[in-house]
Amino acid sequence: MNHKILLVEDDEKLGSQIVDHLTKAGFQVAWLKDGAGAMAVDPSGYALLVLDIMLPRAHGLDVLKRWRERSDNPVLVLSAKSDAAVKVRALELGADDYMTKPFWPEELLARVAARLRRPVLSRHNRLDVGPISIDVEARRIEVEGHALELTPVEFELLISLARRAGAAVTRAWLVEHVLDPEKEGNERTLDVHVSRLRKKLGSHGNLLATVWGVGYRLRENGSER
Repeated sequence: MNHKILLVEDDEKLGSQIVDHLTKAGFQVAWLKDGAGAMAVDPSGYALLVLDIMLPRAHGLDVLKRWRERSDNPVLVLSAKSDAAVKVRALELGADDYMTKPFWPEELLARVAARLRRPVLSRHNRLDVGPISIDVEARRIEVEGHALELTPVEFELLISLARRAGAAVTRAWLVEHVLDPEKEGNERTLDVHVSRLRKKLGSHGNLLATVWGVGYRLRENGSER
């Protein structure tokens, strides 16, 4: 089954190489070369979006922010910037993965394949991550077929991580989008909720992994690292 991918990259040589490798791997690729065009795109029309940060006419991080307002579809960020601050900012804005240029084409294909294997919300608002099944509309969670009782904050925390299963989500983003600001939620409060959620997941608590210096990620199986 082919997957439709959007590439936003202004470098002609690199863009051509990426399109060529993805096409040979069986993907359908649309290519845009500036940020303004990417701003106008409906990201929900693509299975995966590959986004350069340094773009003409609109910065890549601004594009990412706009996309995240419209869709939860996975975004792989490409950048020549290797400093942690830029990477963390991209993750805070909702990037699912971050690759530093230059990179091997084989690595890009592996990252693309990995992201497309991750679950995303279906039209029926059902999400499955390993043994965890989530019915978003009914606000029901099951682990290996057994119902899991969660608080509203724990539910939103698990949903936020499940939507980007396998990807690191920063603590700052989780604090802003999951915790109640009126109750002065902070990163220490978030850690408490994570600890409680792990306990409720029981033998599958190790699926909720700490990404040191960044935040947390939900793994699909306990053997992942």
